Amino acid sequence: MPVTSFPDPRFATREGIVAVGGDLHPKTLATAYGQGIFPWPHEGLPLLWFCPPRRAILPFDGLHVPRSLARERRRSRLRFTIDQAFAGVIAGCRGATRPGQNGTWITPEMWEAYCRFHALGHAHSVEAWDSETGELVGGIYGVDAGGAFGGESMFYARPYASKLALLHLIDHLRERGLDWMDIQQLTPHMEAMGAVEIPRPAFLRKLRETQARGLTLFP
Repeated sequence: MPVTSFPDPRFATREGIVAVGGDLHPKTLATAYGQGIFPWPHEGLPLLWFCPPRRAILPFDGLHVPRSLARERRRSRLRFTIDQAFAGVIAGCRGATRPGQNGTWITPEMWEAYCRFHALGHAHSVEAWDSETGELVGGIYGVDAGGAFGGESMFYARPYASKLALLHLIDHLRERGLDWMDIQQLTPHMEAMGAVEIPRPAFLRKLRETQARGLTLFP
């Protein structure tokens, strides 16, 4: 049965755990993301739901595009689309190797659940394609949380492909009135682009204020 309510994320544990157990039904995911909560599977444990004490966001007015990325964007021959290959993007993210990590949190169950979530219009992807070969070479996917957007993961098979897909996503969201995105955890790459961490109460307040605007991010 889908979960239709979660504990108040303001009272999560020190590690950010809001709830333990439950399922990945689309209604459960929609309820969680609507409250600023996301699932993060850990091997050997029931499904864990998180709202970290400090949340990373990317404010678009503070976006910094490094010179090398700006140069690559001007000369790139990649082609970008939205929601044309969601399953391929999440598969690419699942197969990506990441420093200091063994395996991936995108389990087969997560892959299947987010593909269903996408089919219902809640999860979205940006794809980067090689214009000459038609090969999918990068992308990013995330969740529309009631008019706010949370980035989940990205991958690349060509240099700069995921970063350029991110810039394409930001342009898309800006055009629809959004001025920030949730990125959950701060990484050196995202920090270099202007991402910052804010306390959980400030994040939850920002999320509610953004949802109240009623933006349509993906018509």
